[in-house]
Amino acid sequence: MSVKAASGVGNSPALRTALDRLGGAQKKAARSAPAYSRYVNRRLGRYLAALAFAAGLSPNAVTGISAVFTFAGIVLLMLFPPSLGLGVAVALLLATGYALDSADGQLARLTRSGSSAGEWLDHMVDAAKTSLLPLALAVGLYRFDAAPPLVLLVPLSAAVVCAVLFFGMILTEQLRRQRGVESLADDSRRPSWVRSLLVVPMDYGLLCWVFVLYGAVPVFMSVYTVIVVATAAFLVLASVKWFRELSVLPEPPHGKHLREAVPDTT
Repeated sequence: MSVKAASGVGNSPALRTALDRLGGAQKKAARSAPAYSRYVNRRLGRYLAALAFAAGLSPNAVTGISAVFTFAGIVLLMLFPPSLGLGVAVALLLATGYALDSADGQLARLTRSGSSAGEWLDHMVDAAKTSLLPLALAVGLYRFDAAPPLVLLVPLSAAVVCAVLFFGMILTEQLRRQRGVESLADDSRRPSWVRSLLVVPMDYGLLCWVFVLYGAVPVFMSVYTVIVVATAAFLVLASVKWFRELSVLPEPPHGKHLREAVPDTT
């Protein structure tokens, strides 16, 4: 798209109409949503969704563009040594990808074009970036001898913690839906800004911007380690909570268990 065309889209009535319609098509904010994701990323995603709507893009196309930005930032971590410029570039790419990740869902709700395939694609991209980002960080630090070997255990641990947390959140939500319980993401109670601030260390948006410190690896790794430890602690506490919640939910009809729907390959 040319600069002139992009300007035309940005000032078009379609954009303004889309922004107005998006205001009434928003998904309810989860009480547990971290501050950046809730107050910043969702608003950025709303504007990007309106731009995508005005440009005639589909939600799946936006998901694809989001993946391009995210994985470009991940690849850069493996190709170049730590520096201020690299950190800023990675942060911008990851943050843009994250905003577009919010935009695809908002666009789907705006156009009422959500689908199981679209949800699958979105979750697959999220699952890939969840594991690849810390692994790429470990590769970059190792390749350019930018940190002691023991320090590499932090991003390697993060890959495991983040993958398990992502799976746990998705599985718990599906099991709740299976039993007719409200989705974790659709809590109708009034969101708590205090809670949003308390879970900031687990905010992927915060992690994106922490990479601006990548030019000073010891400082970056100190902050990154705090984030990983906080996320691991959250995973432990959340796992206990989820198990207790699922233990008291009514069982689904016979044959409706998720484990019974998956072929036994052992």
